[in-house]
Amino acid sequence: MWCSVDLRDGNQALAVPMNVSQKLELFEALVRCGFKEIEVGFPAASNTEFAFLRRLIEDKRIPDDVTVQVLVQAREDLIERTVESLMGVRQAIIHLYNSTSPAQRRIVFGLDKPDIVRIAQRGTRWIKERLPRLAGSNIRFQYSPESFSATEVEFAVEICEAVMAEWGPTKERPLILNLPDTVEVAMPNIYADQIEWFIRNLKHREAAIISLHTHNDRGTGTAATELGLLAGADRVEGTLFGNGERTGNLDIVTVALNLYMNGIHPGLDFSNMSRLVEVYERCTGMTVPPRQPYGGELVFTAFSGSHQDAIRKGLREWESRQAGGHSATWDIPYLTIDPSDIGREYREVIRVNSQSGKGGVAYLLEDEFGIELPKEMQREFGPIANDEVDRMGREVTALELKAMLWKEYIDRIQPLQLVGFRTESVDGNVSCVAKLNKAGRAVEIRGQGNGPIAAFVHALTSDGTPMFEVASYSEHALSAGEGASAIAYIQVKVKDGRTRWGAGVDTNIELASIKAVVSALNRLVG
Repeated sequence: MWCSVDLRDGNQALAVPMNVSQKLELFEALVRCGFKEIEVGFPAASNTEFAFLRRLIEDKRIPDDVTVQVLVQAREDLIERTVESLMGVRQAIIHLYNSTSPAQRRIVFGLDKPDIVRIAQRGTRWIKERLPRLAGSNIRFQYSPESFSATEVEFAVEICEAVMAEWGPTKERPLILNLPDTVEVAMPNIYADQIEWFIRNLKHREAAIISLHTHNDRGTGTAATELGLLAGADRVEGTLFGNGERTGNLDIVTVALNLYMNGIHPGLDFSNMSRLVEVYERCTGMTVPPRQPYGGELVFTAFSGSHQDAIRKGLREWESRQAGGHSATWDIPYLTIDPSDIGREYREVIRVNSQSGKGGVAYLLEDEFGIELPKEMQREFGPIANDEVDRMGREVTALELKAMLWKEYIDRIQPLQLVGFRTESVDGNVSCVAKLNKAGRAVEIRGQGNGPIAAFVHALTSDGTPMFEVASYSEHALSAGEGASAIAYIQVKVKDGRTRWGAGVDTNIELASIKAVVSALNRLVG
């Protein structure tokens, strides 16, 4: 069971608390995510909190399957006001709390254990006595021994059992015992040990739902919750992206998607993460850090070259298996879940900066423009692009990478520029005539071979170009956005073993390949 406390615990931690309209928008976002229990506020604390709950009830904004939760201290005047705020509600949880730790007993209240127990019992009784005024409403009860994590576990059990005795829950109508890690004072396994001990020693365990409410003072709120669930708890309270006092509440998105990562659907819908982040940031004024698990802008992004290469290969295998109709377990290096499951696109995964390598460069060019560089050419262009990115000192876009590729390969016209090219074929033998601008001088060359490329190579070497051979050739169509053009890649090799790649683009694949030869030669001498 999940309970969002964004509108109360999260809201109280904001420098500028949300107004009613902001709380309404966030409430609707929480409903879309699938939360069935939402703590909407502390209605006795302020007129804004009271008005918000009344607006939800009177405007019938609470779906039939959603239970709102309200918080109240064990004070009769506050309980009275809380009951007033709930008039006409379909179903609600009244959440009563009082502090129980030795420090709170000594410093804040100046009371001993029996007096603290009486406060909890009395508050429970005041709520129970007012239930007839909420006839027609399904009212459930939750009790929190606040500062549970710093309370002696024996006393936590004692006070919770006293509350249960006062309320009278049953297996069919259990109450919720919420056990907060209000301040993280130990490693997360200690909190889990407290939860396990509590569950094992609680009388009438069957009549209680055990709920976790962790904070993040030691940075281990997620770990504490996951271990607490393994220790036997039934329910989790938390906030979107961990907004809360001090270092924050539990990030409920992280715990839910950690379950999802392991094949357990949490029953919450985070399939449009970008929209959820947008609503959260607009309503709270907070910012989701770029490295926030799952929700951050950069959490699926790889800048490292080796990471990019592994991700690229993994995605290709995944897409191939999906296209072939094969079911497959998600197992992509460096990606814990499929980014598309939370509404992120693959193109967000690989981004290029000075730490990137050929794999990331190749992925972006292929993903954005359909440019499929041969593997050997990737090894050549990768360092060239990396040097340019390093000089720029920032992340670069796919469009900027394409411009680098064009500058290095496609737009090379010195010392050779192809002006015209035509071929004739007789009995499988091809002859060609090529017009070139050679170092500012117009020339016409002729050659023969078993194909257009061979004929052009013959023409060049016959005209004085040092001997070379075509070592590798590939071509493919570009995306429709390129005007149905084709791109050709050619690697040339000279006698001393040096090689260079060239590339050419044209609507005619034959001309594209000839331009690629010119590109390679220009780069060889350049």
